[in-house]
Amino acid sequence: MISLPLALELMESGLAWEPKLHDFFTIPNTSLEKRIFVVNDMMIDVQQLFGLQMITFNGAVEWSLDYITIAEALWVPTESQLREKLLQHAQRLTIPHVTLTAAIDDCSCKLMFRGSQMSFVGADASDAYAQALLYLLAQ
Repeated sequence: MISLPLALELMESGLAWEPKLHDFFTIPNTSLEKRIFVVNDMMIDVQQLFGLQMITFNGAVEWSLDYITIAEALWVPTESQLREKLLQHAQRLTIPHVTLTAAIDDCSCKLMFRGSQMSFVGADASDAYAQALLYLLAQ
């Protein structure tokens, strides 16, 4: 998962979010900013009941926010979502190939843009895709 500062950079660069089931997000500038939430249609917990580990299905939780606007939330895209957005922007900019190379200690995303080979390095594929996407969003 990408870092929250990187997710914030993507949002500030204009990356659009249309919330979907199972998307990850946080609520920055609040006491909840270090918690990652998931868009879900049901609250499910794993609890110890009667000495056994149980999966419980809950209709509501005792503490809850009434609501927040999408603008107050910070989307934390997954690797596959970053790749999808990156490929969409690459297609828009007529970039024919985007390549991910994984090594033991990092990953790099390479693309040819305006005659120059660009390389974006990250700790993992998500970070490399996010760095490349940030670059393309600025174009």
